[in-house]
Amino acid sequence: MAEGATDREAGRKTIAVVGAGIVGVASALWLQRDGHDVVLIDRGEPGDGTSYGNGGILASCAVVPVTVPGLFLKAPKMLFSPNEPLFLKWSYLPKLMPWLLRYISHANARDTKRIAEALCPIIGDSLADHQALAAGTPAEKWLVPSDYLYLYRNRAHFQEDAFGWSVRKFHRFEWDELEGPEFQAYDPVFAKEIGFAAVLKNHGRIADPGRYVKDLAAHFVANGGRRITAEVSDFVRENGKVTGVRAAGETIPCEAAVLATGVWSKGLTAKLGLTVPLESERGYHIELFEPSVMPKSPSMIASGKFVATPMEGRLRLAGIVEFGGLEASPSRAPFDLLMRNIKAAIPGITWKKTEEWMGHRPAPSDSIPLIGPVPGAKNVYLGYGHHHVGLTGGPKTGRLLSQMISGKTPNIDLAPYAPSRFQ
Repeated sequence: MAEGATDREAGRKTIAVVGAGIVGVASALWLQRDGHDVVLIDRGEPGDGTSYGNGGILASCAVVPVTVPGLFLKAPKMLFSPNEPLFLKWSYLPKLMPWLLRYISHANARDTKRIAEALCPIIGDSLADHQALAAGTPAEKWLVPSDYLYLYRNRAHFQEDAFGWSVRKFHRFEWDELEGPEFQAYDPVFAKEIGFAAVLKNHGRIADPGRYVKDLAAHFVANGGRRITAEVSDFVRENGKVTGVRAAGETIPCEAAVLATGVWSKGLTAKLGLTVPLESERGYHIELFEPSVMPKSPSMIASGKFVATPMEGRLRLAGIVEFGGLEASPSRAPFDLLMRNIKAAIPGITWKKTEEWMGHRPAPSDSIPLIGPVPGAKNVYLGYGHHHVGLTGGPKTGRLLSQMISGKTPNIDLAPYAPSRFQ
């Protein structure tokens, strides 16, 4: 090292980040800011996958997993009703079953509280995390601080979710409760049948999630980052360490790597010697362009378990859980359910054009993301498995990965996210 070289230069590494969704792009930006040479690799364009199709809400309060107590009894009834937000490709059930049994085993109070405890440090301050990530980049303009509403028919309907709200209260989330005329005064676009709202402050939304991630990636490139469009097929290892990634028949040298390709990370993780119980939680959205009315704030309509998020020139309806793997084409029923739900929630709404989307959320069987080094390949770090809160938790995940790779000590306990839990 040349005399006078800084500590920053001494710790400088070449890092390959595989995956250009929100987690990969956030990792690349934070690594770049920490002084590293970063190569961002993806088979597609930044933000074109699951990071494009989410609900667009920085849902800090979404610490309660799907696997709440009672799910085991409710799920079969939901699967046989066209009006419930849970769907299954029945031909996929035999392949799904080992994962599903592990997943359902967590549907109890103790595990729900443990999962919330793990999710809170990753998503609990999402707006501030995004503001720090996007500061000084062209992506800043897509960040909109806002309330986040959970809408119910009435107080009794709200109290059916008492356990989930008690978990949020334990983690110091606060909300205002608006009923009847008070809620109608807050936002008159919703049906009179929706008579109760829990209003959470200090949340936010992304007015165009796909363009947000693209603008972050463009800033990374403008500041000297390298981007490669290619599919990574394997890692090159010497003496237990990864020395490069294989993409398009070439080896891209690196001193450390981040794997952040969502549900597609499973195969590459297996090549590193770790088998992760990971499935696709297939998510759906519909966009209504130039709607006649627009909700004031992003809202979760509890009766349909879907969100309606104001976006640039359109209203996005997102939600639905479907299990059916990566290969099957989209189902028609989830789109039809979203349309019935929005017409019931906002009667008389009209719009100029409709666009539909289906994508794949990465769902580990314990509902906790994998963030940290791979056992047996210590200089490869995983950053995936956020279920339906990937956009919310992407910036914090990227920052934690950068801190680990840079030899800094994060200010949270990383044990719950350790990939070694699946060894």
